[in-house]
Amino acid sequence: MKLEVLRAAPAQPGRGAPLLFVHGAFSAAWCWAEHFLPYFADRGYDCYAVSLRGHGASEGGDRIHTHSLRDYVDDVARVVESMPVKPVLVGHSMGGMVIQHYLDHADVPAAVLMASVPPSGLFGPSVDLAWRDPSFFGQMGLIQYANPGFATVEGLRRVLFSRRADDAVVAKTFARMQPESQRAICDMTWPRLRLRRRRLPPLLVLGAEHDAFFRPHSVHATAGHLGVEAEIIPGMAHAMMLEPDWQRAADRIHRWLAEVGF
Repeated sequence: MKLEVLRAAPAQPGRGAPLLFVHGAFSAAWCWAEHFLPYFADRGYDCYAVSLRGHGASEGGDRIHTHSLRDYVDDVARVVESMPVKPVLVGHSMGGMVIQHYLDHADVPAAVLMASVPPSGLFGPSVDLAWRDPSFFGQMGLIQYANPGFATVEGLRRVLFSRRADDAVVAKTFARMQPESQRAICDMTWPRLRLRRRRLPPLLVLGAEHDAFFRPHSVHATAGHLGVEAEIIPGMAHAMMLEPDWQRAADRIHRWLAEVGF
């Protein structure tokens, strides 16, 4: 299975551990290339972003709905094993769940979860969303369980972005979204995640104040399960790496990497 891996190399390497970014559902490595890859490369990190199987230019798009969450974890493992130095993992949304499963059996120096699917899965946030905003839940359902193309640009804004997001950015993101594996979504609904290992690497758990799906209380629950404190970035929505204030999230990750020695 050939995987697309984007890279942004620093002009003058100054960091010991590279960074490997893992995208969320309906997306691919491109979501990191806009801001995060050049930002961290400029600060001396060797940066990589993988497109999980069936996403972006990786193989398997013709059978996207057959891919499991376990397959995605295996994709991350393959990329990590191909790197000369084990990377710090950074995962967004579904990518955060993939990293949690990876950490259940493997080691990396550190990991960052951004607006991650919680260990308890998608069922709770889905019920919460349906209760709070049925019409919004309908848009989310079109994106999750049908095809992103059936939703609307304005619906995507409500799901992923804050009101301050530029119309062109929202439209560009909408045009690049793709179907997600229904098998993987089912796996994330009831993920059966145990995290049996007693010792985990340093972890940063970030959430967005205006995330319509993984609200702050869900992010705090994720952090509590992992034995750390969550941090909620004010004013941001779910697509933290593409939001107008994306650098606030990047700056916090950069400071945290320095705090833990990377």
